[in-house]
Amino acid sequence: MVSKLRRCFISIELPEEIKNKIRKIQNGLPEFKGKLVESENLHLTLKFLGEIDEDKIEIVKKKLSGMKFKKLNCNLDSIGVFSESFVRIVWVYLSGCEELQKKIDDALKGIFAEEKQFMSHITIARVKSVKDKKRFLEELKKIKIEEINFNTDKFYLMESVLKPKGPEYGVIECFGEEKYD
Repeated sequence: MVSKLRRCFISIELPEEIKNKIRKIQNGLPEFKGKLVESENLHLTLKFLGEIDEDKIEIVKKKLSGMKFKKLNCNLDSIGVFSESFVRIVWVYLSGCEELQKKIDDALKGIFAEEKQFMSHITIARVKSVKDKKRFLEELKKIKIEEINFNTDKFYLMESVLKPKGPEYGVIECFGEEKYD
């Protein structure tokens, strides 16, 4: 029997108050064709695992369950795009998660490739097109993000099910919860 593959990633979930602040940022974005990421889908991906079977999911759970990490103090502090020449993703930068991401990479070494260049970001909009790219980027740069901080002591192994309306995320396992040092 062939094991069903599940599209998985490891993430930090955002508190509701942070999602509300991001929603305000989203509402201030310059005009574009595309879509804003729904509040329930806002998160920070620490590591994308791809499509993996149940056996590999169990290995990941085992490797991550014994992992200790420091309680994270996270800070949203800037907004940007990956490529100014080809605007497709608008993100906000989230600092404070780099050490946890490295520990996850170390725990999963030999099972998954290490992140070559981790970019700690929360995708807030997916852009299909903009009328005036130069103006869009200028307006985006004018958006100032007040310092937004939150603490977390958890991270999650998540599943992403792709649907016509967009992805639906579900928790496979929660890690942390007072296992930090």
